Amino acid sequence: MSDYIEKRTFARSPAHCRLSFNLIDRDGVRDGSCLDVSAAGILFITDRPVEPGRAVEIRTSPDNPNTPPLTAFAEITRCIPDERGFQIAAAIKGIKAD
Repeated sequence: MSDYIEKRTFARSPAHCRLSFNLIDRDGVRDGSCLDVSAAGILFITDRPVEPGRAVEIRTSPDNPNTPPLTAFAEITRCIPDERGFQIAAAIKGIKAD
């Protein structure tokens, strides 16, 4: 029997797709790859670090035509080096209507 207890309020869903984002107070769009998403957060990989606390606008581009794209405002909560670049976790603060 496992002693692991999930402490998340919302379950994560794998969401392997392209992603773009921009820092709210800076020009320029950066690219990344979405790993998973939940009702409250998103996890992605990108080639440059982003400081925790930064506000970003994120846009996903799912490959599956049945999955709608997501545009959201988020706050970076974690940035750790990864063999693919930097793993970024962000808390979703709001969904933007397209």
